[in-house]
Amino acid sequence: MTENSKGPSRRVALKTLAGGAAAAATMPLWARYTHAQSAEPIRIGFQVHRTGIGAAYGRWYDRTTQAAVRLINEAGGINGRPIEIVAEDDGTDPKRGAEVVEKFATQHNCDIGFGTLFSHVVTGSAPRAGELKLPYFVVSEGHHVASGILNRYTLQPGITDVKSQVQAMAPFVTENLGRKVTLIFPDYAYGHDHRDFFSAAVEAQGGEVVAKLAIPPTETSFTKYFPKIPRDTEVIYHVMVGPAVLTFVKEMGEFFGGQGPQLFGFIDSLEAVAIDSPGLEFLEGTHFWEGMPRHAQPDQTEYDRFYREQVGVDDRGASISDPTDVSTYGHMFGCWETLYVVKNGMEAAGYRGPQDRAALIEAVEAMTTMPHSNEHPQGPKVFNGKTHQVFGQQYISCVENGNLVKVHTTSIEDTFYPDEVDYTTQPL
Repeated sequence: MTENSKGPSRRVALKTLAGGAAAAATMPLWARYTHAQSAEPIRIGFQVHRTGIGAAYGRWYDRTTQAAVRLINEAGGINGRPIEIVAEDDGTDPKRGAEVVEKFATQHNCDIGFGTLFSHVVTGSAPRAGELKLPYFVVSEGHHVASGILNRYTLQPGITDVKSQVQAMAPFVTENLGRKVTLIFPDYAYGHDHRDFFSAAVEAQGGEVVAKLAIPPTETSFTKYFPKIPRDTEVIYHVMVGPAVLTFVKEMGEFFGGQGPQLFGFIDSLEAVAIDSPGLEFLEGTHFWEGMPRHAQPDQTEYDRFYREQVGVDDRGASISDPTDVSTYGHMFGCWETLYVVKNGMEAAGYRGPQDRAALIEAVEAMTTMPHSNEHPQGPKVFNGKTHQVFGQQYISCVENGNLVKVHTTSIEDTFYPDEVDYTTQPL
């Protein structure tokens, strides 16, 4: 039997869908959904950290999500149906997170759950999503998905995980900054990923982790931790989160007085904080990992420019309407990219409603390469359907004259590691 006799191939179907979306964009809004199988919207349950230690991220995850949904709806939605966002605050709390997931499935009649960032909330929520068979698309960076501890209904297709990030970063650190490293990290799952995987990556490069300092995520003062840093430390690797990050970096600068070891930070330590804030002058010449460069670079792509315009972010990563409102630029792109993965997955699966949730999971599992584009403005990616984890380029920036200047880009291959699970073998 020929391919044509079986109907259009998946590749042809996707091309047809792409062409239809382009045509739909030229229609008036009232006409874009008239040929859909259902007039009902696709309901996406947005689990957002409006309160708690993740509130700054939640605000910008919301802003990015709304921008992507607007564009998708203007282009005809998903399978001719508009997206409707149903937002629930989880308080950045694992218990509330599970309750929110249940509300999406049983009260709001959502098609999927989406958007969770903080890893302890993901690990507290994902089991309930699996029990309810609610596809749960997280935007978290934690290694929990790819580690295999969750379930087939939980996927992370729009942002890379800590294990891949630190594995790609470690050679730069040991070759350029030093081999004796002290780690400072938040004392919960995300921080533990940094502790475990960066330690292993440093040691694989012939370096040594001389101390590991765990900080409670609700800590508000940090000076008492700095005397615990061994004298022979050559590099301080820091990754902090939450509303006290500015206090953390300022107190670190005051303690060392601009002398001390080299600093290599994950941009988490300064997300939603202006790099030129008073008291941060000591960061000049230090390095940061960035998921997506906050400051527009000399080689800025058309995709980054388009994304900034649509989300309303200026060349320094702040709100166009308020330059003091600094975004979480190194993470929030994951919401944008994940929504486009959901769109493409639903279209490939011919998604009509909850009865097609399993088909949606299988369609996303079948994805592989994701080209650099307006849909994926952070960079090209490769999705591993077995582990439900996406892999992509990483960026290292140096603070130069108050600017974050990109000095190194890893390859996607630098981030690969052996599979630890095959979710496709689990029942749906």
